[in-house]
Amino acid sequence: MHSQQVTPEPPSNDRAEHDVRADVPGAAGSPASGADRPPLRFDVIIAGCGPTGATLAAELRLHDVRVLVLEKETEPASFVRIVGLHIRSLELMAMRGLLDRMLQHGRRRPAGGFFAAIPKPAPQSLDSAYAYLLGIPQPVIEQLLEEHAIALGAQVRRGRAVAGFEQDDDGVTVELADGERLRSRYLVGCDGARSTVRKLLGVGFPGEPARTETLMGEMEVGVPQEEIAAKTAGIRETPHRFWLRPFGGGIYSVVVPAAGVTDRAEPPTLEDFKRQLRAIAGTDFGVHSPRWMSRFGDATRLAERYRVGRVLLAGDAAHIHPPIGGQGLNLGVQDAFNLGWKLAAQIRGWAPETLLDTYQAERHPVAEDVLDNTRAQMELLSTEPGPRAVRRLLTELMDFDEVNRHLIEKITAIGVRYDFGEGPDLLGRRLPDIDVRQGHLYGLLHRGRGLLLDRTERLTAGGWSDRVDHLADPTADLDVPCVLLRPDGHVAWIGDDQQDLDDHLTRWFGKPADRAGL
Repeated sequence: MHSQQVTPEPPSNDRAEHDVRADVPGAAGSPASGADRPPLRFDVIIAGCGPTGATLAAELRLHDVRVLVLEKETEPASFVRIVGLHIRSLELMAMRGLLDRMLQHGRRRPAGGFFAAIPKPAPQSLDSAYAYLLGIPQPVIEQLLEEHAIALGAQVRRGRAVAGFEQDDDGVTVELADGERLRSRYLVGCDGARSTVRKLLGVGFPGEPARTETLMGEMEVGVPQEEIAAKTAGIRETPHRFWLRPFGGGIYSVVVPAAGVTDRAEPPTLEDFKRQLRAIAGTDFGVHSPRWMSRFGDATRLAERYRVGRVLLAGDAAHIHPPIGGQGLNLGVQDAFNLGWKLAAQIRGWAPETLLDTYQAERHPVAEDVLDNTRAQMELLSTEPGPRAVRRLLTELMDFDEVNRHLIEKITAIGVRYDFGEGPDLLGRRLPDIDVRQGHLYGLLHRGRGLLLDRTERLTAGGWSDRVDHLADPTADLDVPCVLLRPDGHVAWIGDDQQDLDDHLTRWFGKPADRAGL
């Protein structure tokens, strides 16, 4: 699985690409002349094979796009850190038939207590069939997503780092650290917070540097739960950034301030955690056998642009923020689901002129909101009297279902609504996994295509049948006549008029096949 080239190159099924803007050169230096360019063997090169990069590769392969993923690390990370998949990410995994596999390796937790670690239960009747958090080891989810991409035909090469690139009107020439040069139509940087692609692209990464640092880890404890509960109940009323919370299987999540742990160049040790716990609680709770330990700051940054010509950014390469609320991995995976079908449409030749630009238009505001809510959560962990007073007030307000629901929907991304123009509240939102005649809606989205869900049984998506499936089902659990779903599950149209539907099919899925020359 982790050899430099794990799959042969899939056969090309390339079609003429529609005009694509390459409005800004992508890197220092002049584009290589045609004679100097390596052969065009790939449609998309992805830098980085973390969850974002692997998810994007799989989404592209659903549309027969030739994909190469370059990962600078020779082996996956060895530490077993538990990450959480929030409700929206679980829905997306269900849409692609991946969730059952992940459930075998994860542990479900209630969908509550996320916002600033304020211990409130999830509101009743969240509008999702997947209203829980799935805790899963990070190496496992990365392996499952990479295997999924490879099974669909993506190539993954490890130990290969991007060192430079040049873009021109026809594609991107990528230079690797070992001097090899590769050519693709597009390059996507999914290469993390210190993204080489973003730096070479010259995209600004404004925001705030870290002001406070915190130790975070997962480990076992050596005292009974009753003793932990008694100690931590009192500490909640003191000015400390602290929690000691069960994660399941005898493992506890431990968060303590990093004050006094001065050597940033070295990873924290178990003794650092013990010392900080003793300073706060008067005991180290007998912590032992750590799964992983790290330190994090509250640095918060957002890329000014997600696209420059034929080079795009996604995941941590586009945004960073503190891990409070557990939104980082989820935000990147959701970027990939938004971008994948749009970039594939551009390459396959049927994308409407502005479709690829909607990636930034939709995802940049979502990231802005995540950065803002993590800023707010970090303030609520402050030891200063003002933020402590605000935390006490918010804790009271969260007893109101509307407040608690709003914050949970924000953290778990099920409250995201893209701006598709005027229309019912459902327009631009994701559609839950409703009941349909064939079972459940998400089972119809495994192929990454659009879907017309027609309760009237008199509409058609005939001219777009190569891109959009049609289900005529008067029994569908919907309060509206018909909806048009994009491949990412967001509602692109609501109504019952064929001409209006055709206009929206053209808006999102291009011209019908008989007029597009496909």
